[in-house]
Amino acid sequence: MISFPPRALNFAAFVLLFVFLAVPLVSFAQSAAKVRRIGFLSSLAASDGQFQIEALRQGLRDLGYVEGRNVTLELRWAEGDYQRLPRMAKELVDLDPDLIVSAGGPPPARALKVATKTIPVVFISGSVMAAGIVSSLSRPGENLTGLEVFAEDLDAKRLQLLHEILPKAVHVAAVWNPGNLESGLQRKRLQDAARVRGMRMRFVEAQHPSEIDAAFASIAREQTDAIVVSADPMLVNERRRIVELAGRTRVPAVYFDRTFAEAGGLVSYGTDLFALYRSAAIYIDKILKGAKPADLPVQQPTQFELVINLKTAKTLGLTIPPPILLRADRVIE
Repeated sequence: MISFPPRALNFAAFVLLFVFLAVPLVSFAQSAAKVRRIGFLSSLAASDGQFQIEALRQGLRDLGYVEGRNVTLELRWAEGDYQRLPRMAKELVDLDPDLIVSAGGPPPARALKVATKTIPVVFISGSVMAAGIVSSLSRPGENLTGLEVFAEDLDAKRLQLLHEILPKAVHVAAVWNPGNLESGLQRKRLQDAARVRGMRMRFVEAQHPSEIDAAFASIAREQTDAIVVSADPMLVNERRRIVELAGRTRVPAVYFDRTFAEAGGLVSYGTDLFALYRSAAIYIDKILKGAKPADLPVQQPTQFELVINLKTAKTLGLTIPPPILLRADRVIE
């Protein structure tokens, strides 16, 4: 039997204790330093969707996720071409990220739903039940959850704004994209809302950017009192040209997103998308910490914004009623 002096035993015990404590500390440090990979798929163009990614980054920073330190973003932009979405969705799934964010309407969410049944998906989209993305808002099930935009659901409100600004308007042209799978639902909602207000709705198609000029030429030829631009990512990408063409026709137009009013459009009413994308980070954080998308109810927006461009109103010779100005979240002069 080998014997050790007391001092040697004390030293050996200290080494064992150090190893015992150090191993979990190393493990914890490795876990804390883990870099999360988040995919991001948007139907918008990169230049037009920067508000999406910047709002998301801000929300992530608020929760301690700093890009380049403990999170990395893999970005894919479809540039308004829905045909590219299935391929891009597969690209992101093949990277095996911790989570994927879907932005810019139902098409990217639908592409991701087909591409993966396991990777969590947080979507920011309108018409999520009508588009078949989830079957229930309270318990979405499967691997998808997120935030409802209400882009199409506010069409009736936009027509009401037109009616308040132009009470005698009867002939209204709706610029819409029939290539959007939700366009049929949009069309019905607009028709119903127009009928209630005694308006006659004419639908002018623009499925590709190359068809926008022809759409507005058609509007200029026909008797048109007002224009409503329906919600669609391709139309967002082309907003500057759309606003310019609407100005040439000198027909008042209402839009679904504030970026149109900021580009010179008369009036916009819609969900505060910056706030919505920023709050998406809350669900991302919950899922990265172990929550299941199936158990997280789809959140609906609570913040909406009305933007009035008074400069454009003056150009068109319009006087915006004071009650509308008082309700506006922003007035551009």
